[in-house]
Amino acid sequence: MKSIVFREIKSFFGSPIGYLAIALFLIGNGLFLWVFEGDYNILNSGFADLTPFFTLAPWILTFLIPAITMRSFSDEKKQGTLELLITKPISIWEIVNGKFLGAFLLIIMALIPTCIYVYVIWSLGSPEGNIDMGSTLGSYFGLLFLIGAYSAIGIFTSSISENQIVSFIIAVFLCFFFYFGFDALALILPRFSSFIAYLGMQDHYKSMSRGVIDTRDVLYFISIAVLYLSFTVYNLKSMKS
Repeated sequence: MKSIVFREIKSFFGSPIGYLAIALFLIGNGLFLWVFEGDYNILNSGFADLTPFFTLAPWILTFLIPAITMRSFSDEKKQGTLELLITKPISIWEIVNGKFLGAFLLIIMALIPTCIYVYVIWSLGSPEGNIDMGSTLGSYFGLLFLIGAYSAIGIFTSSISENQIVSFIIAVFLCFFFYFGFDALALILPRFSSFIAYLGMQDHYKSMSRGVIDTRDVLYFISIAVLYLSFTVYNLKSMKS
């Protein structure tokens, strides 16, 4: 499985697309948080916290993660190397987990430079250091679990089509629906709003962002990831047979 993880990372950085994806994530966040006027501008918010970043990040990740994962299996299918891969002396679960961990680690690499935002807010606080670290750390943990769920969805959609664009579009739709769709449905059906909102990722992500790591929120994200990785394994097994 390690070889697959390293292979994914190596292939990602073997082309300019890899560097471009990470650069777009960092530049996009930087522009909205520090340059453009609007609700996400930290300097205009008047508060020493990273709430605008943690509100904006799921939007950007909804497009960034599918862009990274769309080639995971689609590319293997197109080049005809998928059949060779699944006949290797490793289980299909190991192949899928290797692809998943490769994508997950790539997004973490893009996320690490954003830690400088914490230092900036720490320095800008009045007095210095006036930042809610509990909420900030909880939000970062929430992002990690969100990235895991998004990555699993992206890996799954990559396994159902050899066309990378199709995989990308389906992944964006599913990520968007899981994060924003249930909240929209809750507004349409106010009678069941609490239950419907609880089914979506946004409710659990916001819960973790308060600085309290609830096992129910952790289990929710893990369940979504395991479910879509299981769908991927099923797809590959049906191809093998």
